[in-house]
Amino acid sequence: MHQGFPHATRGMAIGLLGGSFDPAHEGHAHVTREAMKRFGLDRVWWLVSPGNPLKARGPAPMAERIARARAVMDHPRVRVTDIEARLGTRYTAETLGLLGAAYPGVRFVWLMGADNLIQFHRWDNWLRIMDMVPVGVLARPGAGARAGLSVAARVFSGARVAPGALARSAPPAWSFAVMPMVNQSSSAIRARGEWRR
Repeated sequence: MHQGFPHATRGMAIGLLGGSFDPAHEGHAHVTREAMKRFGLDRVWWLVSPGNPLKARGPAPMAERIARARAVMDHPRVRVTDIEARLGTRYTAETLGLLGAAYPGVRFVWLMGADNLIQFHRWDNWLRIMDMVPVGVLARPGAGARAGLSVAARVFSGARVAPGALARSAPPAWSFAVMPMVNQSSSAIRARGEWRR
């Protein structure tokens, strides 16, 4: 395990929620709590990314995003991290490969909103991601029906499992958690001028 990385023990189920968190908000905290409950996770790590390769404009400085995220998500089983910056990775598949090597025996689960599942097939090495870890998809306002019809959902239709079985499932496996939703987004917060860049 690398210095400065969160502690984890063999057999733990840890959800990984990646994103720019620009800024983090109650919606992120809500889906994190729901993911722990519905997917049976021991911990969730927020992977605050240096930048999203699919977005043209860069995010606010990492230190500001980390500080905001820690203020928003104060929970004993959640760690806000800059793991991707420490590893020097920009793509999820790279990050997962290095984490798997650094934490043998830990069961990682990739977490994403339903809005991300819609365009998941555009991610670098998305098929490899599905083969590396189970994927937990969390409902997002207005995205449920389109997520169910997405390329990834169709390609892996036979790998869908119940939410409670996800953390114990061998990949490829994915699950969709229907839950109460909080209609907040980072882009809306930025548009209202409540978060500076």
